[in-house]
Amino acid sequence: MSVESEGRGVDGFSTRRRVTLDDVARRAQVSRALVSIVMRDVKGASAATRARVFEAARELGYRPDLRARALAGQKSRLVGVVFGVAGSFHFDLLEGLYAAAEQRGYDVLLSALTRRRDEQHAVQSLHDFQFDGLVMLGPAVAEPVMAGKLPLAVVGWHVEHPDVDVVRTSDVEGMDLAVAHLVDLGHTRIAHVDGGEHLISDSRRAGYVNAMTAAGLSEQVRVVPGGETQLDGLRAAHALLAAAELPTAVIAYNDDVAVAAMNALLQAGLRVPDDVSVVGWDDSEMAQLSHVDLTSVAQDPIRMATLALERVVARSIGTAVGDREVVLSPLLQVRSSSGRAPSTT
Repeated sequence: MSVESEGRGVDGFSTRRRVTLDDVARRAQVSRALVSIVMRDVKGASAATRARVFEAARELGYRPDLRARALAGQKSRLVGVVFGVAGSFHFDLLEGLYAAAEQRGYDVLLSALTRRRDEQHAVQSLHDFQFDGLVMLGPAVAEPVMAGKLPLAVVGWHVEHPDVDVVRTSDVEGMDLAVAHLVDLGHTRIAHVDGGEHLISDSRRAGYVNAMTAAGLSEQVRVVPGGETQLDGLRAAHALLAAAELPTAVIAYNDDVAVAAMNALLQAGLRVPDDVSVVGWDDSEMAQLSHVDLTSVAQDPIRMATLALERVVARSIGTAVGDREVVLSPLLQVRSSSGRAPSTT
């Protein structure tokens, strides 16, 4: 029998009674006090009991009363997330954050960055809610505004502040993989379309220059101003096409930029990869589409999101955390957008 009673309100919409701790306790066959202990994430319940309570809560659709928690000064079990809307990789990270939060009995509260909505505005909009920590997927700034004020983890770039946890993929290793792959295919004229002026773009740009130099191709270094969106990739491709000499390979800041550049090259009558090889970054779902089939430097968004959320939750309840910065190694997913250099090179 359902623990929710359903009826019709005056507006014609269905109404349901809010699921309570008592309902969860009955479903899990434990006391209400034990359910409260689990939901408040305090000591006193075994791992098996916690799992049973969370499963019962999930089955019943239990949602904590955040206002009541705030009035009582309790942990909200909410993690704020600031994210950008440019680039599809952030959406992969969000999926990972939702999954990781649900597994731990937490929820996430989102605030987006746009061209007219900066970090300050994105964080300020979260202040009306009580949240236990913050995960930032952007903007990539050297010192986030909430650094040192609450548990905070950034995903994707290095931050010096001792109170900020960092989870990122090694841009140096990623560029080493991409450049080495193209050099093995006979390419020397390898260009990089960067991501604009921010810390992640700076890191990948530096990684590209270092990898080219290590390969003995320092004189072939060519950085084309780009950005994070498909429109940025389109503009960068047009700049490449207008130049006196076209590179035989392009490494883009992300998959969105790479796919847009590929389309522009194809529309100009060039063949990918016969005339120009293209490598992206992130290995997003778009890169894996059969008609795109983009070679890409792969990050692991689920693992990155999980590590970031775990660190914020641990800090919020006073649990010890290991190294402040976690740097993951990327993989190169080779597909049909990269091939041997043209024989004329």
